[in-house]
Amino acid sequence: MKLLHVITSLRTGGAESLLLGLLPQLHKLGNEVDLLVFDGTRTPFYDQLEAAGIRIFSLAIGGNVYNPLNILRLAPYLRNYDIIHTHNTACQLFAPAAKILSGSHPLLVTTEHSTNNRRRDKWYLRPADKWMYSNYSSIIAISQKAGQLLSEYIAPRNLTVINNGIDIAKFVSATPIDRTNIVPNYHNSDVIVTMVAGFRIEKDHDTAIRAFTVLPDNYKLCLVGDGECRPAIESLIAELHLEGRISLLGIRSDIPSILKTSHINMLSSHWEGLSLSSVEGMASGRPFIASDVPGLAEVVGGNGLLFPHGDYHRLAQIIKQLIDSPEQYQAVAKGCSQAAQQYDITTTAARYNEIYHKLVSK
Repeated sequence: MKLLHVITSLRTGGAESLLLGLLPQLHKLGNEVDLLVFDGTRTPFYDQLEAAGIRIFSLAIGGNVYNPLNILRLAPYLRNYDIIHTHNTACQLFAPAAKILSGSHPLLVTTEHSTNNRRRDKWYLRPADKWMYSNYSSIIAISQKAGQLLSEYIAPRNLTVINNGIDIAKFVSATPIDRTNIVPNYHNSDVIVTMVAGFRIEKDHDTAIRAFTVLPDNYKLCLVGDGECRPAIESLIAELHLEGRISLLGIRSDIPSILKTSHINMLSSHWEGLSLSSVEGMASGRPFIASDVPGLAEVVGGNGLLFPHGDYHRLAQIIKQLIDSPEQYQAVAKGCSQAAQQYDITTTAARYNEIYHKLVSK
């Protein structure tokens, strides 16, 4: 089959992480797989996919992904593929319009990546959403909760739940790096906690940062990622006088090694779909801590540790407790590693491929 996946960009994020693992696997299953990005700014994800042999097209460099011109730019590509698979709202919305404009007949598939979408709070957008989703032959939700909430919103047809996946082996076998590469002036008594997440509104960096106001000074936080909320994050760090204890590492291509180097990995969020960052953190062999919110609770609960949403005192208490109790530390780390195995990307890719074959054979 000839497959074209379409996403807004290859900056850091769950959808981008999924494609990093998924597209090479789909290619191994015998498909011709290409990727189109609305914003073709080069990133580590872009470089890694290109190195894996995935051909990448871009509509522009930078700019507004909701620019209506992207419909015109996208239309010519649709004629060359059996299936167009979209990710993110702008792509989900523009692909059906581009299909009509081009007069082509590819099958449309989309992945719903989140349990929360600001469009759903605006009643007047529901008709547009119903039209948009009605154009898709298959809708894939990345978790049971994401599927449930989408069903409650518009009751779409052809909805399937397929859990996100990662290349488990890459995180299990990763080699730690020198800790001074992520924490300047690192000392052997320091405890490193790492959070990998885009600097976006759905992530709750504030709670993660505030936890370090009640932790001892030798506890250090590494934030891996970037995004529109970076100025606010930098401002909060300065306000709380935590500049010497919190490292902003930006977008990195060595995340498996960073997670392996950390003592504890975590994710503080307001909402999630099914967080690949949580699976990556769990697969690293370190204890994982997460907010008790949909999309995280179902992955981490019973394996890693959960803290009440926004409760930085409880988060700090859990971090300290893990370090003070080697037995609990090892037990949680083992449980996380075992739980991560069910999210291997080969299983995810096989289920995506099965859906594609069923659609094409109809």
